[in-house]
This record gives sequence, structure tokens and C-alpha cells, in this order.
Amino acid sequence: MKITGLLSILFVYAFTPIAAQRNTPKISREEYILKYKDLAIEEMQRTGIPASITLAQGMLESGNGNSRLAQKANNHFGIKCHDWEGRKIHHHDDARNECFRKYKSAEESYRDHSDFLTGRSRYASLFDLDVHDYKGWAKGLKKAGYATSNTYADALIKLIEENKLYELDQGVYFADKKKRDRTSGKDFLQISAVSDREVFLRNRIKYIYAKEGDTFENIAGEFDMLFWQLPKYNELAESSNLMQGQIIYLQPKRNKAEAGNQVHIVKEGETFYDIAQWYGIKLEKLLEKNLLDENSLPVPGQTLQLRRKIKNAKSAGKKIRDIDIKEKEDEEDIEFEFRLDD
Repeated sequence: MKITGLLSILFVYAFTPIAAQRNTPKISREEYILKYKDLAIEEMQRTGIPASITLAQGMLESGNGNSRLAQKANNHFGIKCHDWEGRKIHHHDDARNECFRKYKSAEESYRDHSDFLTGRSRYASLFDLDVHDYKGWAKGLKKAGYATSNTYADALIKLIEENKLYELDQGVYFADKKKRDRTSGKDFLQISAVSDREVFLRNRIKYIYAKEGDTFENIAGEFDMLFWQLPKYNELAESSNLMQGQIIYLQPKRNKAEAGNQVHIVKEGETFYDIAQWYGIKLEKLLEKNLLDENSLPVPGQTLQLRRKIKNAKSAGKKIRDIDIKEKEDEEDIEFEFRLDD
């Protein structure tokens, strides 16, 4: 009788942890969103990847944080080892015992996900998309081979729309909206965890003003960015010398200016690059909107479209056409003179 009672107690003790584990409540979709939305927004601020896309991918890949990879390895995005030198975990996926990255925290997983996308050329075209174009991002991720499922893009879009995750992309970059420079009208944020500089927002892009002696290298180190990002985002050579007061964007520039900035009247001494940098527009997109090319020169008084593309060459203005013709004639003369010298 005593033996039977002891065996019963041991039986219950041995299997209680398993039962408790099976009864552990799963993380709900709503709980996951509340827990990780701020991380997604922070990564959007840092890299330009829409928060809606990051959060939807985390939800989908980790089963709202309930997957084995998320629970055992803090891997919320199903990123495999590839060239990973950190800790690893093996998991059955497309094949048995595949190698996946293992992180110390979910924060590290979210950060690595952003770095994974920004650091690989096959995803580069995604950063030409507007931050609000979550559909374009979803389809682009599938096209670039992020996932093998044929319905991957549709699944992301469905999650974003069902949970209104697109609201996270609507320019809410700062937790404290009262932090505003009343004299200049520009938002700024003291990033105390990374840098003590004032970070401004223009066209929904974070930027700073270069200080005397600044280089891309020291700014990248100060903001914990990859070195190549700053020259790329600012359309400059890596060896460029930065001037005090120069605008340096910390995120990719956009395809058009912010709402309310429809046109720009060219001033004496301005270059197309100056104008593109001022409004946070990619130079290529500014030229495309105005039917110009890299050989075109700005003319004082010329009207440039900042948000829409002009319909025909006549809209570009006579002055710019005249200067283009003159430039082409000069180029032809120079080429002819060189041929004579040879």
C-alpha cells in the first residue's frame, strides 16, 4: 500500500512539468503586436524598412512568437545560418536539421533581420520603394527569395491589413510628439542611447547636420550603422569630405517630396543634387520627374516638380532645353578637338 502510494506520487511528479508545459498559454496575435511594435518602429527609423512589414514577417515566421525557433532561439524571422558566426540551432524546415541563427534576445533578432535585408544586394531594390508601400515590399521580398511559399506576399499583406499594421508606417517616428523645435518647426529627437546629437525629420527621413571634422566612418560608428549606408543614402562617394552644416541622411531618401512641397524654383548657384538633398528626394527621381538627365544643368527661375512627373518636354521650360542644346554642342566641339590632337 505504501509502495503503491509512493509510486503514484512519483508518477504525478514526473509528468506534471510536461502537462504544465502543454498547458502554457500561447501568445496571441494582439499580445505579439503590442509587445514588438516599438521594436519594428525603431528598426524602421534606423533602416527605412516599413514597421508593418517587419512586424508582419515576425508574426508570420514565428507564429506570433510561439514557434520553436522563437521560443528556443529568439529567432523571429526564420533566418538561416548562411555566413553566421554566432550561436546556432538546428531545426527541420525545407530540409531536416537545417541550421538557423540563435539570438540572445528578440531585440537582437529584429536588428539582425534589418541588417540581413540592408546588407544583401538582392534586396537593394526594395529600398527604392516608399515606406508606405507595404504591398510592394511584400511582393518584393517574395520575388527576392526571402521565402519559398508562393503565398508569402499575400499572407504578409493579409496580416498587415487585418491588424492595421500600416498605421505604424504613417510617420509616427517619435514616442514623444511634444519634442518639437518651435523656432524651426522641425521635429527632433535626442537619441540618448546612441548619440547626443539632434536628429531631425524631413520627408519622413531622419537626418543630422554634419559637424566640423565629421566623416562617414565616425557618423556610422556613432549611430551604430554600416559604413556603406551613409554614402549610399546621401548619393555620395565613400571618400567624400563632409562640410560643417551639411545635411546627412540616416535613412534612404524617397521618390518624391513631402506633401505640401509641390515645386521648387531654382535659385542662383543651386545644383540638382542640392535640391534633391534639401527635399530628401533621390536625385535620379528628381531628374525623371522633370524629364531631365545627368547632363542637364539647372537654370535660375526654372520650376521643378517635386511630387509628380511632367507630361511632356514643353512643361520643362524653354531655358533648360536651350542650355541642354548648348551643352551638347560644346561636347561635340571638345570631342572633335581631341580627335585633332590625337
